[in-house]
Amino acid sequence: MVAGEIVERPAEDVELGYGEALTANGRLSVAREYSPAAPKVPFKVAELAQLDEALTLSSRQTGLAFSVYLGDLDGDTRQAAETLHARSEDPAISVLVAVSPTQRAVEIVTGAESHRRLPDRGCKLAVMSMVASFKEGDLIGGLVSGLRMMTDQAGAAPRR
Repeated sequence: MVAGEIVERPAEDVELGYGEALTANGRLSVAREYSPAAPKVPFKVAELAQLDEALTLSSRQTGLAFSVYLGDLDGDTRQAAETLHARSEDPAISVLVAVSPTQRAVEIVTGAESHRRLPDRGCKLAVMSMVASFKEGDLIGGLVSGLRMMTDQAGAAPRR
């Protein structure tokens, strides 16, 4: 059989498989299942575990809600990062590290409470450390070291 050739078989002789149908004019119509390719992620499983551990420890030690966004920040990167931060569960205690590799931008957004404990200078030092790692091609190492620096700067969670 050549590709594109119509094959006609008598209806009685056809045993239809999954996704097959016999049309009224004797043509066999076959539906194929489509499986989209898995999305490509920039990290291996071990690296994701390392980032998750760093986020968990940072949040637990400081009482602040740390999160990381990796992807394009459309238009004004600062405005886009602030919009993402505003969507967090409790923006007052949240700290967002937004990284847009294609735009070569790193933004750290803090809330009212988190800003008191994590001043701009501490955030700038963390960004400088992250950028140095990013330039070496170590995305996960830069994120983890930046989180650790901000955790040290913010200090332990206040006792209530």
